[in-house]
Amino acid sequence: MKKVLIIGATGSIGNAVRQMFLQTTDAQLTLFSRRADRLKLDDAREQAVSGNVTDDAVLSSAIKGQDFVFVALSGDMKSFAEHIIKAMDKEQVKRLAFITTMGIYQEIPSWLGDSPEPYSNGILKPFREAADLIENSDLNYTIIRPGWYTNGPVNYQITQKGEPFGGHDVSRNSIAEYVVKLTQQTDLDNNASVGINEA
Repeated sequence: MKKVLIIGATGSIGNAVRQMFLQTTDAQLTLFSRRADRLKLDDAREQAVSGNVTDDAVLSSAIKGQDFVFVALSGDMKSFAEHIIKAMDKEQVKRLAFITTMGIYQEIPSWLGDSPEPYSNGILKPFREAADLIENSDLNYTIIRPGWYTNGPVNYQITQKGEPFGGHDVSRNSIAEYVVKLTQQTDLDNNASVGINEA
């Protein structure tokens, strides 16, 4: 039985990942969010921690003893990554899956149409900075670069760093299924940055 921390549990991706774990595994979940106190919990399997990722004491307490940390946040991504890496190192928790976005390596092929801007400018820069920090850490990471979110069924393909991205969209349930798979297949996409899109 794995202990999984979901940081950003009240967001759309965090909630999809939470529900997939509840439906398909027996994992024990810790749900971390600024509004985690609003969650209705399965008391047998879940606990909630309300707090900000930049509060090192609260974050370290939530990370302590976890087997797997999943992060789906928006905002100051570089700062969030710095605090999470620091706390995971302190608590000697190594396995991290972290959501960024497609386009941070300029991997969007021209046939997809609107190609995101170079990562060094605009909205992609903090996602790339967070990814770089994680890649340069000593954590066992999987950086997940999704397409645009949909509410469709589980149907996805994975591309590795250095490969062209495969498509615009991906369902939240596809991301959730992939994250659960990472906890079940311990040799899957270790120290990797993967794109995920609709197959």
